[in-house]
Amino acid sequence: MEIKRFIGGLLEANCFVIRDTKADRDCLIIDPGYEAKKIMKYMRDENLNPLGIVLTHHHHDHSGAAEKLAKELELEIMIHTDDADSFESPGRLLSDGDVLELGKDKLVICHTPGHTRGSICLYSKRSSVCFTGDTVFNVDLGRTDLEDGSEEEMKSSIREVVNKWGNQVTIYPGHGDPATMKYVRKYNTEFIELAGNKND
Repeated sequence: MEIKRFIGGLLEANCFVIRDTKADRDCLIIDPGYEAKKIMKYMRDENLNPLGIVLTHHHHDHSGAAEKLAKELELEIMIHTDDADSFESPGRLLSDGDVLELGKDKLVICHTPGHTRGSICLYSKRSSVCFTGDTVFNVDLGRTDLEDGSEEEMKSSIREVVNKWGNQVTIYPGHGDPATMKYVRKYNTEFIELAGNKND
């Protein structure tokens, strides 16, 4: 998978433009919180054909540029149904298990509530990558003390979803640098604490 990262805003949020291979023109835009002009320039320079905008959750630092890009590029915004209230007219409501096709690759929607009710991760088994939004980072987890956050839901998401990914999977989080799950299991103390033992 070919991955281009844009970093924007005071919180240095990550936006990703992804395509199956560098030769492919079809792409998806994940979490455009900022840098709309830079993203559009990249689209033009690379002669890309964006298929849609996918939001891992509704927070502004991940969605702030979505409506502008959707209008300029005539795209639909895709977001989990539990976070859709933040938009007047989201184009497609996502649910756990939905699949987004990108060339020969397939991205599976994993519902991971905790940071928000509708937080999702996008997992590609073929490419061994996962775009995790603010669910899990390289060395910590997303906050659960905001309005629609839940520590209990985060614990369940970590144990029942994230902890099932193999060590070879590379996560691309909403802030900070990518990391393998092997790294996460070794250095992410919050993940280690919440993952625990399934028999606890």
